[in-house]
Amino acid sequence: MAKRVADPQQLNRMWEMLKNKPLGKRIFSRAVGTAAPYTGSIGALVDEFRPGYARVHLRDRKRVRNHLNSIHAVALVNLGEVTTGLAMMSLVPKGGRGIVTGLSMEYKKKSRGTITCESQATLPEGQGQVDAEVVGTLRDEAGDVVAIARAQWRLDLPG
Repeated sequence: MAKRVADPQQLNRMWEMLKNKPLGKRIFSRAVGTAAPYTGSIGALVDEFRPGYARVHLRDRKRVRNHLNSIHAVALVNLGEVTTGLAMMSLVPKGGRGIVTGLSMEYKKKSRGTITCESQATLPEGQGQVDAEVVGTLRDEAGDVVAIARAQWRLDLPG
């Protein structure tokens, strides 16, 4: 299991404090990337965040491209994971924790330009270990679906 976070709800409080401040979304996004360094490696920016929902975008730039001049598949996986993770962890009560146990991507078309991932999550009922699937839909600037992320989350919910 992942390291227990004293209060996953801290994410929600941090977002509310920063979202309307100058550079607030960038500071929040950087904090997420600092807490999870590999996640931070793609430089994604959180656009919207609330309990059970996240929207995060990734700008197309050289450091996230592959040899075919499109966004690398692993950068898209990373975007899907961080978006589904924010949506899910925003619902986990104090004393809970979660970890991804499976992650799959279905690629629909080449990804070019800014890609936005949107995800909604629902906290499963119960306590102790519970599993949940969270889907993230990745779209290009035209609104076309370029990929679908499916993250399997194992949660440890306090009783």
